[in-house]
This record gives sequence, C-alpha cells and structure tokens, in this order.
Amino acid sequence: MQEPAIASIDLDPVSLARQDVVPDGLRLEQALALLSQAGWQPPADVADQSVPWLQAVIDGLCDLSSRDALTGLANRRQFEAAIAREIDRVARVGEPALLLLADIDHFKKVNDTHGHAAGDIVIQTVARCLQDCVRPMDLVARVGGEEFAIILPNCPPAFGQTVAERIRLKVAHRPVAIVGGQQLHVTVSIGGAFAPQWVRSLATLWSERADQQLYRAKAEGRNRTCLDMPPLTVVSAEEKGLLFGNFTPVDASAASGHAGDAPKTTP
Repeated sequence: MQEPAIASIDLDPVSLARQDVVPDGLRLEQALALLSQAGWQPPADVADQSVPWLQAVIDGLCDLSSRDALTGLANRRQFEAAIAREIDRVARVGEPALLLLADIDHFKKVNDTHGHAAGDIVIQTVARCLQDCVRPMDLVARVGGEEFAIILPNCPPAFGQTVAERIRLKVAHRPVAIVGGQQLHVTVSIGGAFAPQWVRSLATLWSERADQQLYRAKAEGRNRTCLDMPPLTVVSAEEKGLLFGNFTPVDASAASGHAGDAPKTTP
C-alpha cells in the first residue's frame, strides 16, 4: 500500500520568517488593540504574520502583563518573581541585597481633597522619583495603591540608609503639579530589610521584615526611613526551621557548638 504523500515544509530560517504563521481562527485583534493602546509598535523590519512578527507580539504581551498601567513600573506579578529569584541568589552567592518598601504619606487625604485624578498624578510623580534614584540593575515596582517596592541587589549594608534617605528626600523636594496649576508636596515613609545571607529563607519572610520597618516609620511620624540592619537582625523561628529543619540530631549538636569542643586526651 502506497504511503500518502506528505507536504514538504520549508525550514530554511529566511523562508520560514516570511511564511504566514498565524493559523486560521486565531483572534489577535484584542491583543493588538491592547498593545496599540499601550503605545506598542511592531518592528518596522519584519513582515506582518511572519514568525518574527508573531514573536514581537508575544514579547509585547509579556511586557504588558508585567507592567503597572499607571506608572509603567514593574507590577506585583513581576515583583514577586524577582524577589524569589533574588533571595535564592543571596542564599547561593552570599551578596547582600536590600528590599525597600515605600508608602505615600496621607495619600487618602490627597484623593479626598483634590480628587482621584490628582492622586494618579501624585503616584506617577513618586514613581519617577523612585526610578531616578536607583541603578539599572535595581527593580522598582508598584505593589499596591500607593505602595512601592524596590529590590537592590548587591547593596552593602553601609549604603542602605544612604540609598533610602536619597529616595525619601527626592520625593519630599519634588513638587507635584496637578490640574489647575496647584502644586502639592508629598512625602513617603520607607521601611527596609536586608535578605539573610547564606540562609535558604523565603521571600515572604524578607518582605515581612521590610513591612515591619515601614509600619515603624509610619508610627514614628512618617516621612522617615527605618531599616532592619543585618548586625541587629535576629534570625526568626521560621528561618531557623528552614536552616536546620532537615538536620539530624548529630548535625544539630554540631550547629549548637558541641561538635567544636576540643577532643579529650588521655594522660
């Protein structure tokens, strides 16, 4: 019995790039409308419906899904992925990393007094201040209504307070021009914590430490920075469990210092 003929497929990269790759029935209209609304433009040097064109659409959608619509910063989804990677890197490499949480002070009063449009302008202005104060390798994210997070890899503890204060002062000294020509002056409270080095911790525990410092900054009067510095940090019960949870009794004894006793000698 003769085998049915199989249509040949041109796998040459140049030819493949020119082929129409969008299957019939694939609805891209909504995706393209969302991308266009966000200011996305397809690459000028690729043909519509080609492999590079479809890849550009996918890349654009991925970027759009990881960005905050109001500020253009990373959103909570991207922040959570980044902090998980960073705390894993700190555990493996041991380099210091700082997490800062910044919250706009009395933001509800801004909305109540000047309206939500003014509130949006305040959020956008603060976002630009944060972005202006960090390195390209740092991640700035909007994680809540008026709350931001900054992950600073390889940030030595000696520089942590300086970085946080630079951000706080940048916001405090930049007036916010709202509709009608009026200028507002806003401040932020900042809490921060360093990831425990060489410890297989959890991103949630790191975030909780920074959040505790943010609450402290708010309680002490706002418009200030409070950091949980490594020399003053006590390893939590949860982190001890992560560190020693799989130890045998002999390992636990060694970790507590008993294995370090000098061996006894017989006279």
